[in-house]
Amino acid sequence: MNNCLIFTGNANRPLAEKICEFLGKPLGQMEVSRFNDGEISVKIEENARGKDVFIIQPTCAPVNENLMELLIILDAFRRASPRRITAVVPYYGYARQDRKDRPRVPITAKLVANLLVAAGAQRILTMDLHAPQIQGFFDIPVDHLFAAPVIITYIRSKNLTNPIVVAPDVGSVKMARAFAKRINARLAIVDKRRDNPDSVEATHLIGDVSNCEAIIVDDLISTGNTVVEATKVLLENGASKVFVSCTHPVLSGNAITKLASAGITEIIVTDTIPHQSLPEPFTVLSVAELLGEAIKRIHQETSVSSLFI
Repeated sequence: MNNCLIFTGNANRPLAEKICEFLGKPLGQMEVSRFNDGEISVKIEENARGKDVFIIQPTCAPVNENLMELLIILDAFRRASPRRITAVVPYYGYARQDRKDRPRVPITAKLVANLLVAAGAQRILTMDLHAPQIQGFFDIPVDHLFAAPVIITYIRSKNLTNPIVVAPDVGSVKMARAFAKRINARLAIVDKRRDNPDSVEATHLIGDVSNCEAIIVDDLISTGNTVVEATKVLLENGASKVFVSCTHPVLSGNAITKLASAGITEIIVTDTIPHQSLPEPFTVLSVAELLGEAIKRIHQETSVSSLFI
């Protein structure tokens, strides 16, 4: 790892520090500041010529600020003559705008992909994309990791007696099926009807959850409406406990308060998106070792596929 440099923007410095601790490397020296009018200024304080550079920056809230910061950092390194630049984006913002589902709307996930490549990214390392096909928006290599190994290891340690994995909507079925297979549990599905982007009504449950410890599996929680409605349906149908797991705790608006009062036994999230503190019933697991191992394998040109599930 001697020819490797790891840098971070301001979006999630604690995660970057954990990754560097796992790899036994110091964070690269870089100054990211603001001019008086809010413009972002970047100054790289190390020689990056001929180095394998990794830039850690999730595009979480404030999304536009963190995305612009990442683009400027990429441009600064592109002009510093490194051997390769890898953008490590644990949470890929704008991923929910991945298709033209109504007339006259943008495909913003593709726009962000174009911006990252134009700014200088030569490889992308990301985790649990909201839509896996976003990998195809890039004309550069993309390593798409999953937080499932970390979450499944934690769930197994709880020694649940009668678990059942629940997909909170049809789009989560594939992820939920993989979880169910790994923990040897049955699968249930909540039929979700969405009136508008921020309003959800769960109307039907497919599967028997009576006297079961239900585990709702999703890639992200934003407003919390989907999880709250799914929890309500599960408890009404006899679930003894409800656990929730997600990779990206976006938790916008009053989502934290809403989820804390929904009757959920435990909400398992990861640190792809930073939060100063989360109350009970939240549990935060770290994906630093998973990302760190991927960074090491990319640098050493060895297989990353064994980290996938």
